Amino acid sequence: MTGEQLQKLACFPLEPNHLQACQDLDQRSLGGLWNQEQWHSELAEERRPGIGLWCEGALVAMASGWLVVDELHITVVAVDPLQRRQGLGRQVLQALLSHGQRLGAERATLEVATSNTAAVALYRDLGFRDAGIRRGYYRNGDDALIQWLRLPPVNDAQQGCG
Repeated sequence: MTGEQLQKLACFPLEPNHLQACQDLDQRSLGGLWNQEQWHSELAEERRPGIGLWCEGALVAMASGWLVVDELHITVVAVDPLQRRQGLGRQVLQALLSHGQRLGAERATLEVATSNTAAVALYRDLGFRDAGIRRGYYRNGDDALIQWLRLPPVNDAQQGCG
């Protein structure tokens, strides 16, 4: 992505009409984590906030979660493989965390493959701390690292695009 394109990025909450774009990015980035019905549920339910980062009409990054009382469980962070290493994952995840805070989240949690060193480093850099391991959690047998983050009060939160 060029510098000019990076300046044209637009960040919006994900909605049901973004279903195909989310499925397409999921397939490119995560190998098809969810099917159409799962994506429909993710996009339609009020307690499942999602944020998309768009460039010239194309979804290039997304993050979504599930708000359970005062906890935001991050379910997906995906960046187009051709657009990685440009800070898009950080940007969309920070926007989701800020959006979650505005909805009442005091903490955030996620699972990440222990082998996904880039994601683990990003999450640690954002303040997530290790809380445990789920052995053999992923389809390919990889272990999942469970991470938690305490979110600051909303008035101290970094504002995102959501």
